[in-house]
Amino acid sequence: MNLEGKLLGNRYEIIEKIGNGGMATVYKATDKVLKRNVAVKILRDEFTTDDEFIKRFEVEAQSAARLTHPNIVSIYDVGVDGNLYYIVMELIQGKTLKEIIIKEKGPLPWKWSINVSIQIASALEMAHRNNIIHRDIKPHNIIITEDGVAKVTDFGIAKAVSNSTITAFGTTIGSVHYFSPEHARGGFTDAKSDLYSLGVVMYEMVTGRVPFDADTPVSVALKHMQEEPVEPIELNPNLPIAVNKIIMRALQKDTTLRYQTASEMLVDLKKSLKDPEGDFVEELEYDPTAKTQVIDTNAYRDNKQTKNSSGKKDGKFKTFVKTHKGLSIFIGLLLLFVLSLGGTMLVLNLTNPPEVAMPNVVGLSKEEAQKEIENVKLKFEIEKEEYNKDVPEGFIISQDPTYMEKFNKVKQGSTVKVVVSKGEEKTTVPKVVGMEKDKAVKTLEDAKLKVEIVEESSKKVQEGYVISQETSPDTEAFAGDTIKIHVSTGVEKATVPDVIGKSQADAKKTLEAQGFVVAVTTSEDSSKENGIVLKQSLDSGKTVEKGSTVTITVNSYEASKTMSVNINVKAITGGYSEETSNSNTTENKTVKTVSITLKSGNNTLYSDSGVDKNTTSKSTTISGKGSMDLTLTITDSNGGSWTRTKSVNFSTDSSVNFN
Repeated sequence: MNLEGKLLGNRYEIIEKIGNGGMATVYKATDKVLKRNVAVKILRDEFTTDDEFIKRFEVEAQSAARLTHPNIVSIYDVGVDGNLYYIVMELIQGKTLKEIIIKEKGPLPWKWSINVSIQIASALEMAHRNNIIHRDIKPHNIIITEDGVAKVTDFGIAKAVSNSTITAFGTTIGSVHYFSPEHARGGFTDAKSDLYSLGVVMYEMVTGRVPFDADTPVSVALKHMQEEPVEPIELNPNLPIAVNKIIMRALQKDTTLRYQTASEMLVDLKKSLKDPEGDFVEELEYDPTAKTQVIDTNAYRDNKQTKNSSGKKDGKFKTFVKTHKGLSIFIGLLLLFVLSLGGTMLVLNLTNPPEVAMPNVVGLSKEEAQKEIENVKLKFEIEKEEYNKDVPEGFIISQDPTYMEKFNKVKQGSTVKVVVSKGEEKTTVPKVVGMEKDKAVKTLEDAKLKVEIVEESSKKVQEGYVISQETSPDTEAFAGDTIKIHVSTGVEKATVPDVIGKSQADAKKTLEAQGFVVAVTTSEDSSKENGIVLKQSLDSGKTVEKGSTVTITVNSYEASKTMSVNINVKAITGGYSEETSNSNTTENKTVKTVSITLKSGNNTLYSDSGVDKNTTSKSTTISGKGSMDLTLTITDSNGGSWTRTKSVNFSTDSSVNFN
């Protein structure tokens, strides 16, 4: 039935369905009066036909509505609209604890689990103080908000379901995995039952699994009543001792050995955060002198005596019958007589073998189990042997008939079939390196191993083939162990980004981030900004192997500048002087001129000839850019030669002097 858009009680408008439960469907709705979003639980049709249940439901819901606590989902209203019975509750944004456990696929952090447990126990303390028992504590009924606050929902509602209602509809309220033993038996439940369920929830949080599981709900319920759970510390060795003890005390089958109140459990939970390895959890022992135990024992003794008395009478009767003729006729007449009196069981006892108490041999060694069974004159038979990771080799996994409770009886001479553990199955890890992925997976699964695949690139191994395995080949492992293998995705590739127009630094950063190697060349373009990329060697958008080199060409244009050059010829050459003799000698002729050449490498920048050797200042202007080496050469006609060299920088120098 689609209820979206429906207005309940002329106040609550249904927006959308947000969940399903065993008793109700949950919707998100808008409270038209208070202008807020709420959660509305609408009872399933099968629960609305029982008037007694409806009355009880309203009473319990109203009682729960009085609970005000930060860890309890508030109930705002209870109502009926036509044949729709509903509860209006606080709308919580978050996930159920069950969703968190499923997502984690393993143990949750123990400190986080304890903090959640403290909040649940605090909610239970409040409820129990108000005489409200939840009766359905399970991860599905615990919501963890986005802020990490635990909210318990459905307080008191399970109590509304009577035994007659359960029988009528063939429905079990709650989940049998979280039932207390007394709840599973259909017995009286109280605050201690809630604390047992909390113990189951804690167990599941710190181990990733419930303490008891089986193929059918009945089998699970029987385990709650009969079997002891594996201690959580055995499944999670990192679990602190104190936390382990708290859980195990909460899971005691005898209610007198459990925590008696939520307050008592809260004290230990809070202590465990401060002293996780402390020995403060009280471990109670069974007291055979306790009043309730004496009553039960006496009841059993009376019952046993009655049966023994009946047995003695039956023995006398059988002797009497054997001494008389017409035995078959007499027995027939007696049978008719007894049946008419409703004494069928008495007649059956005449011909059936006596009954004996069947022992519980699950968890015993094969030899111990055989001894226990044969001691009470039952037949021992090994039905089969099978691998089991939880039961040591040679110990009993299960028995048929199943041990029910301590007063369970079976006929003497009956066969008890047992399943014996072969221990945890072992296997040998095969070599899968170099195999195609699917073949490798099949090979490992055929060896009864699980596979975890890690994909990574490789230049050496073809795509889709196994690069390596983290567990060495030929290593012994247990069946079900997980083997991690690394599978090649081939050579890792990347798409070349467009870096033209970017600065050299930005272009280099962008390319390297994609896994490319960067090489740099320069070029000059007077029309572009200096330092930007003019071109790249690999076109943008092209997919190539990571690690490829991309060469970028960066603009380094610089305009030419001028520089003045001053040459002191006389200082360099020493100049000349005229010498005259007496009147009887001729004038001594000297070289008076020189030639000047200024070069940068093979490039002549300035030249002049016929320059007076006594010139003290000869100037010229040259142009260029960047750094440059200048060579000045002066020669004369008489073979004289003078050379000077200078390094200049057009960016910083405006003149150069040769002298």
